[in-house]
Amino acid sequence: MSQKRMAPRNSSSVTEFILVGFSNQPALQLPLFFIFLGIYVLTVIGNLGLITLIGLNSSLHTPMYFFLFNLSFIDFCYSCVFTPKMLSDFVSENIISYMGCMTQLFFFCFFVNSECYVLVSMAYDRYVAICNPLLYTVTMSPQVCTLLMFCSYVIGFAGAMAHTGSMLTLTFCDSNMIHHYLCEVLPLLQLSCTSTYANELVFFIVVGVVITASSISIFISYALILSNILKIPSAEGRAKAFGTCGSHVVAVALFFGSGAFTYLTTSFPGSMEEGRFASVFYTNVVPMLNPLIYSLRNKDVKLALNKTLKRALF
Repeated sequence: MSQKRMAPRNSSSVTEFILVGFSNQPALQLPLFFIFLGIYVLTVIGNLGLITLIGLNSSLHTPMYFFLFNLSFIDFCYSCVFTPKMLSDFVSENIISYMGCMTQLFFFCFFVNSECYVLVSMAYDRYVAICNPLLYTVTMSPQVCTLLMFCSYVIGFAGAMAHTGSMLTLTFCDSNMIHHYLCEVLPLLQLSCTSTYANELVFFIVVGVVITASSISIFISYALILSNILKIPSAEGRAKAFGTCGSHVVAVALFFGSGAFTYLTTSFPGSMEEGRFASVFYTNVVPMLNPLIYSLRNKDVKLALNKTLKRALF
């Protein structure tokens, strides 16, 4: 990305930031542009395709696909928050306004936090389906599913407000160069010329609560699922039960694993560079992979896709 260097400021507040991006070598800008453009196109097509498929096929109007619909919606919006700006930075000036940066930070945090709790809701759905199948229709009623999604978005909103609100209290006056490809909390905190103690406290409390609550909930759900599956006498029954939650386990492992690795990497002094490259996986790659994970081995999705294509072509 082209870098328009700006001298450190001593008195006036920063009104715009420079996103350093991945590399300051001009020869790498075009290859990186096409790599991330390809990832973005696949992400948009995959998630919008899954949203459309679920919406058009009544056979997919079940709790599991209702949650998957919301997951695809979040992944689509999430990638749209920063990828278009990141792509434009490869071929033009990589400058973002102060308010643009705060807006990007808010929506980034909102969709990441919301996705954590959508994954929790999906784990609970699989728990009820496998451990209490006779009560599934009653337990996972449309009202319950809607409430779970509403709570996911409300918690995501609250987390985003906490991060963005605390960031708005800081003064940026010494430097405006963000060593990242998007407006993230930790790279922004490094630029503040006022104390960031309260902001760091807010960050680690919010992130800690979100990760701890969601990961424990998912772990408990799958521990109960595994315990129940092991009691199934037939190997075929166990394989079928494992098959219904295998895709979700992979999605959870990718999302939480890559996110945890990124923040553990950036928590060490002088490791912001490694964290920037590590974050590519959960910000760009995971939203692209989710539609593939949930559709490649899913007979319901394949059948719905065939029906939709037949209706469209004949």
